[in-house]
Amino acid sequence: MRDEPWMMRTYSGHSTAAASNALYRTNLAKGQTGLSIAFDLPTQTGYDPDHLLARGEVGKVGVPVAHLGHMRTLLDGIPPGEMNTSMTINATAAWLLALYVANAAEQGVASQQLRGTTQNDIVKEYLSRGTFIFPPQPSKRLIVDMIAWCLTNAPKWNPMNVCSYHLQEVGATPVQEVAFSLANAIDILDAVRASGQVPAENFPAVFGSMSFFVNAGIRFVEEMCKMRAFNQLWERIGRERYGITDDRVLRFRYGVQVNSLGLTEAQPENNVQRIVFEMLAVTLSKQARARSIQLPAWNEALGLPRPWDQQWSLRMQQVLAFETDLLEYDDLFAGSKVVETKTNEIAEAAWTEMNDIISRGGAFECVEDLKGRLVSSMADRARRIESGEQVVVGVNKFTEAATSPLSDVDNILKVDPRVEQETVNDVTAWRTTRDHDAVKKALEDLRNAAEGKTNVMAASIALAVAGGTTGEWAGTLREVFGEYRAPTGVGAAIGRRSGDLAEAATRVKSLAGGPPKLLMAKPGLDGHSSGAEQIAVAARDAGFEVVYAGIRLTPEQIAASARDEDPDVIGLSILSGSHMQLIPDVLGQLKQLGVDAPVVVGGIIPESDRELLMKSGAAAIYTPKDFDIARIICEMTELVASCRA
Repeated sequence: MRDEPWMMRTYSGHSTAAASNALYRTNLAKGQTGLSIAFDLPTQTGYDPDHLLARGEVGKVGVPVAHLGHMRTLLDGIPPGEMNTSMTINATAAWLLALYVANAAEQGVASQQLRGTTQNDIVKEYLSRGTFIFPPQPSKRLIVDMIAWCLTNAPKWNPMNVCSYHLQEVGATPVQEVAFSLANAIDILDAVRASGQVPAENFPAVFGSMSFFVNAGIRFVEEMCKMRAFNQLWERIGRERYGITDDRVLRFRYGVQVNSLGLTEAQPENNVQRIVFEMLAVTLSKQARARSIQLPAWNEALGLPRPWDQQWSLRMQQVLAFETDLLEYDDLFAGSKVVETKTNEIAEAAWTEMNDIISRGGAFECVEDLKGRLVSSMADRARRIESGEQVVVGVNKFTEAATSPLSDVDNILKVDPRVEQETVNDVTAWRTTRDHDAVKKALEDLRNAAEGKTNVMAASIALAVAGGTTGEWAGTLREVFGEYRAPTGVGAAIGRRSGDLAEAATRVKSLAGGPPKLLMAKPGLDGHSSGAEQIAVAARDAGFEVVYAGIRLTPEQIAASARDEDPDVIGLSILSGSHMQLIPDVLGQLKQLGVDAPVVVGGIIPESDRELLMKSGAAAIYTPKDFDIARIICEMTELVASCRA
């Protein structure tokens, strides 16, 4: 008997709710079987489109959803009672679920009928992706409230999706990916049990509602064994720690997006086969097969994919599921000594590391330590690629190539810059037409719930119905819970001074005027900080004095820091597509304050934008194809030398 295929999704959303709705309808018509909504950075970090920090970020990496009207438009014509919807949302997960529930209620669909997932994993935001808002303990409380609310009110909804995907993106080994994720899940489950909101007899249902979202890299045999290890350990945790006996409840349920870290800007056509091989890691073994899969597009290292690029990735899944005979067989690797040995090796090492985290107080208490471990792992990965020990085809080996017919300047989607102002105007108009007294009362109720021990979901849904906005919801909770600055991990990273970096260190020592100072900064809301962290670590190891305060800074804050720190060179990193707004803003602020240090820019920057940024004052630009960090440090050293001459 042929197995049913996994759920096929495409992670998508951009520009506006209306544009994203059109994209969703198109993708569903092409055979996609579930929605996977990408939200823009202001939505993810709790800001309305007219907030200072939202400048340049509106609609760039996802869809802006600031109020119930946006949710209505986003899901227009998509029946909420029939669709399985995944929302990649974390710090503001309770709010987006509230909007989703309110929209469904308007259509006569009760929350008990809703099926889908909110990612809702804040630990991985602290460690990798950067869209956190509140400190760890209040954030944990919000997750617990959602789980308890969903148990009664939305039992078909997965209120949390423990996400190891981004851990691998910032360097996690398979063992770390398994250990950190399971420790995170245990921390949350223990908190739910301790909250008193869930009767003991209902706790197995909470355990069964936990799902995972993982990464699958190019080493697909090792990645498959990682997934088999995940399955084994999750069942062990359920039986031994929580006394779960129901085999269905004990199943490890996971979705996957294959690795984006390994996608290359150089020879991007190679990304197609990378995506296919990585998909095999989570489909070949029936014992460890994903329940849902979404694949990146071949050109994501260049910018935002077009609908055609997403279609190509969907067709990869469909060919495997419907043309091949994969789903006609039981597990292909049952009894394989190679697979069993590797699986047990990963499982044993992950179990040990997981228990070490638990013994230190759990994942939420160990954020700083875990961040340092990941930055060190990523530094080791960067070293292996630089040295050629880890081959990346088209990047550090086999670099000679014919010109690709896919190398078209228009091979990515660019968001119309007018979208931001249109969205600002929309939110301004929304605020003027709602019942202000109802919004005021709903905000007061939300504040009271947050200050006390009342579950925040009812107040959040009431605020959504009243017409509250994303910024108002998050702003109220910021006043109660405070904000959080996550650790950078740079100080804990293990240094290295070998090869070209050792030569850079020698050159730094010879500079007249003493060690140079690098101010590393990330303007805007982009939280993907791994590149900035690796440059900071390498510069430090080469002898630079490094000032790096982490993510989410305004151009004014960066300029003020540069004025006060008097750096020799300023490094700016942006991967969200907001570089054409934010880089000129930073340069303008620096000029106003009389700071003349050269500015070096890094990130996902299309070739067509490079010349404009250089003309606006950038001294150098580096993109993902510039994998040789030692070379970048050497060039920054020479830039300092020329400025001092």
